[in-house]
This record gives sequence, structure tokens and C-alpha cells, in this order.
Amino acid sequence: MSAIFPAWEARSGAPGAASAAVCFSTFMTDDAKTLVRDLKRRDPELLDRLIVQYQFRLFRYLLHLTANRERAEDFFQETWLRVLERGHQYDGKWKFEAWLFAIARNLVLDWHRRKKPQSIDSIAGSEERDEFDVKDERAESPLEYVLQTEQRSGIQQSLERVPAVYREVLVLRFQEEMQLDEISRVTGAPISTVKSRLYRGLDALKTAMQGGGA
Repeated sequence: MSAIFPAWEARSGAPGAASAAVCFSTFMTDDAKTLVRDLKRRDPELLDRLIVQYQFRLFRYLLHLTANRERAEDFFQETWLRVLERGHQYDGKWKFEAWLFAIARNLVLDWHRRKKPQSIDSIAGSEERDEFDVKDERAESPLEYVLQTEQRSGIQQSLERVPAVYREVLVLRFQEEMQLDEISRVTGAPISTVKSRLYRGLDALKTAMQGGGA
């Protein structure tokens, strides 16, 4: 894999993974026009920088979607190939990570549709038509409160018991710190559906942490 993407180091114990974990999207906000231009030019140096910057977050997201390290690595590589092939489609109107994660998610969904009759979206069922109101996003969330009072390892174990369709939204909102409109962009779901999944996911996480079924 490294022969294709030399910057890829997001493996267990890889030296670049920890630094990438705290590297957020300053590049996008500081120089969006340059990013759009260089993606259209297929600048290889730009691709290397983007891989280093987003490798940890993208791989973590893919692990949550697939629950399989080897499969996540395959999707990781394929996602960056798509970025290289379709960089000209990025217009800078959304944060780069939202566009990147949407590419990765679509690849996983395509795989699910080929392998299984249900996609990630269809697992949740029809009750997602319910609408929810979200309070001030700057206020402390239930999940943030839990994160402050529980061990991180316990949170991770409980999160793995949450249905994938809800877990994805929790990961995007609280680990990737995306806003609701960005999550909507990644998942292709209306904001009302994103809100529904967020609240149902928080309920499922609470139940899992209390020792019940997700």
C-alpha cells in the first residue's frame, strides 16, 4: 500500500498516526483556492500532504463503518485514488474533509449493496422520518458529558455496540467535530434525519454503557 501512497502510516503503532490525530483542517480554511486549483492539477505533493493530514481521521472513520482493519485499509487506498481521479470535482464550497468522507462512505455503501441487500442507510428503518430539534451546539452535549466521566476505552467498547447507522453520526459529530450540515453532506441524509440518528445514537450509547442492548 505504501508503494502507492508513501504518506500512509496509519497502522497500529505507526509514527505518523499520533501527530495526524491532532492535525485538523487549517489547510482548507487558509488556502481553499489553492487547494481547489492544485487538486485540479493533480499535484502529487498536495496529495501527499492531504494524506498525512487526514490519514488518521479517515482511517478511523472507515474502521467504524467496516469494523474490519483490512477492509478499512482497502477502502482507505481506494478513497485516495478517487481523490486523485476526481479532484477536479471539488469546488471548495464545503470543507475538504466532508467531501473526502463522502467519497469514502459511498465506496463502503457500494460494497454493501453488492454484498448485502441492505445498505447502511436502510438498517435504521422508517422511523427516521421523525423530526428532532437540536439545542445550541455550543452547549455541552450528553456525549461530551459522558466522555468527561467515563474512561475512553469503555466509551469505545460501548460505541461498537451501537448500530452502525447511529454510530456513524456519533463519530462524525463528536470525534470529527463536524456540524450537522456537514454530516448531512457526508451521509447524503436530510438534516432532520441526521438529528434523528444523533439522538437515537445517544440513547443507544447510553443503554450500551449501562450494560443493556444497543
